Amino acid sequence: MDRLISLESSNMVTIRIEPGQKCSGELTLRNVMYTMPVAFRLQPLNKTRYTVRPQSGIISPITAVKLEIIYLLPPNTNLPESIPRCDDSFLLHSVVAPGAAVKGSSSTLDSVPIDWFTTKKKHVFIDSAIKVMFVGSSVLCYLVRKGYMEEIREVLERSDPKWKPADSVDHEGQTLLHLAIAQGRPDLVQLLLEFQSNIEAHSRSGSSPLEAASASGDALIVELLLANRASSERTELSAWGPIHLAAGNGHLEVLKLLIVKGANLNSLTKDGNTALHLAVQERRRDCARLLLVNGARADIQNAGDGDTPLHIAAASGDEHIVRLLLHKGAEKNIRNKYGKTAYDVTAEHGYNRLFDALRLGDSLCVAARKGDVRTIQRLIGNGASINGRDQHGWTALHRASFKGKIDVVRSLIDMGIEMDGKDGEGYTALHCAVESGHVDVAEMLVKKGADVEARTSKGVTALQIAESLHYSGLTRILIQGGAEREGTKVESLAAHKPLRKVAAREMDIRKIKKKASNNARVSRSSFDRTVTLSVV
Repeated sequence: MDRLISLESSNMVTIRIEPGQKCSGELTLRNVMYTMPVAFRLQPLNKTRYTVRPQSGIISPITAVKLEIIYLLPPNTNLPESIPRCDDSFLLHSVVAPGAAVKGSSSTLDSVPIDWFTTKKKHVFIDSAIKVMFVGSSVLCYLVRKGYMEEIREVLERSDPKWKPADSVDHEGQTLLHLAIAQGRPDLVQLLLEFQSNIEAHSRSGSSPLEAASASGDALIVELLLANRASSERTELSAWGPIHLAAGNGHLEVLKLLIVKGANLNSLTKDGNTALHLAVQERRRDCARLLLVNGARADIQNAGDGDTPLHIAAASGDEHIVRLLLHKGAEKNIRNKYGKTAYDVTAEHGYNRLFDALRLGDSLCVAARKGDVRTIQRLIGNGASINGRDQHGWTALHRASFKGKIDVVRSLIDMGIEMDGKDGEGYTALHCAVESGHVDVAEMLVKKGADVEARTSKGVTALQIAESLHYSGLTRILIQGGAEREGTKVESLAAHKPLRKVAAREMDIRKIKKKASNNARVSRSSFDRTVTLSVV
């Protein structure tokens, strides 16, 4: 036999270090003798740092006793010099005590004479393998900040699960997860989650781990947290939720992950802004586009000034985002709490380049649609760009050509408008005039030098449109103007994309029917198909 007492903690004393608390741990000694009591004595080699209670005693056969090991921190320090392990150790003396008085099955403590353990005794066993390991929130926070993976795992494994070591918090109120996220360490986050760290625990500032990761833009950590079912919604204590933090900081990959996991795109910050408001405010164009493509509403007014994202973009003069919002259906006539539209806001700041997109362009196109030459001249005189475009990418020449307003077309050409400008689908004014059957307008455009070979984004020419609609007069004008037939004619409207978005609102069906009947080559089915495809 090489020992009389067994240790129930693998020869390791674990001492918990907590700020403002007694630093202590327990060591359990068990008598392995079946018939004899055993006397023990435990001595720290560094007696100035440790106190043992009880330091000696007698253990009944096959029973155990718990000892308290108290560690005295050095002055003006919060942690031991070496963690989690240190070089400190203990000597355990044990000796069979057949004549010792034992009351029942309990142990007799602090009642053993010192001379029982002198080395002159032949049967005194000495165990010097007892080492010290420090655990506790202070130790774990230190190790996480240092990123010591193996040491963190060892401390978590040796800590009492009753005090939930993985949920330790430092003196600033940061959880271990927050500390790992701040370092950008997904491996540490994964380790802490393995030990059941609370994924929704808030820091003292009120942020959840997912909110902290979204703010830092670490997509891998965000993915780990979401995979472990972290909530993607703003917590009550936080000013911004994960989606607001990702959008406002321009973290596109994080934003994609949150959207895939079903984050509410239109949720509000504590002060009443959506993620789209923040993306626009910070000029995060990719994030704004991603939000809009996935269904974020562009007409929500914030709680402060009642501004929509379009108001914010107009105030900053961001032409790209203004046009993006308009293209995605933003309503430009919404008024904020001060009664101002986005145009009013941009006018206050003097961003002339936005006037057309936010109002003057629309006004110009409305005047062109109505055939009001005088209003067109006045608007251009007041600063409207003659080549300005409305919300759908049409210039005044597109509108006038589509509506057959030849006086407006003539006036715009004389004022120097770009004749071959294209909309988002690649349509020129000549395409518009041909598709709507306005022979006189098409003829004027051709005579004034319009490009008869211009193609839409689908590669369709004005001649192909005229032939597909069986407009013989328009076909003749285009060929006389230099348009060339290709080997394969377009036989139906399926070969090109008819004018959309605004066509249904502006098309006078009765006039189209009249043109179709006068042409005598447009069949009922062809006409019906034209109208049907125009309504998008």
